[in-house]
Amino acid sequence: MTKRSNFLYWLNVGGDLLYLLIVGGLYISGRSLFHGQMMLLAQVASGILIVSLPRLMERWWHFRFPPVLIYLFEIFILLSVLLGTGLQCYSVPYWDKFEHLFSAAMLAGLGFAIFAALTPQKRLTSTSPLLMVLFALAFGATIGVLWEFYEFTFDGLLGLNMQRYMATGGELLRGRAALMDTMGDLFMDFFGSLGLALFGYFGIKRDLRWLDTFAFQPDHKSVNH
Repeated sequence: MTKRSNFLYWLNVGGDLLYLLIVGGLYISGRSLFHGQMMLLAQVASGILIVSLPRLMERWWHFRFPPVLIYLFEIFILLSVLLGTGLQCYSVPYWDKFEHLFSAAMLAGLGFAIFAALTPQKRLTSTSPLLMVLFALAFGATIGVLWEFYEFTFDGLLGLNMQRYMATGGELLRGRAALMDTMGDLFMDFFGSLGLALFGYFGIKRDLRWLDTFAFQPDHKSVNH
């Protein structure tokens, strides 16, 4: 991991621990800062595990994620878990939409990484950049769809409002109004993926080595060992 990645990692972990210590302490003493504070504390605690997953995967399977994807992932977790969930920044207008745009671009980059990893190097040199772009776009957008499936499922099971189908006060929205949040998220997922995919297309057309930006790398320490 690079110094920048380590900084972002410990910013996440340290911020989450500080939140659990301070806000959790207030909750135990009977002074909750936010509605549903217990659930927020559990989600912030899970953020420590989530942000650690790439490091654990690298250690278990002896490879390295592309540094740029790690940066984007750690920034995304900071925005979504500590700030978005823990400190309720989702109440800021368009915070959620910006996150979907950001995460979709990150996932499209992961799509490039997966495509490069699954394609033999000799074949990669003769592969159309358009095919790579379509894979990255489809991968990023599909994960966004799966996330909406997750929100829909747990809104039903746990009575949550992740898809914003209820107005303030618990009133059920109807018709087009009930679809606005979900469709807005899907638009952002598509355009975020499309933006990174188009950026990748022109990069690959100029020089195939651009793909190295989003390529998994072997763990040289493990290889040497």
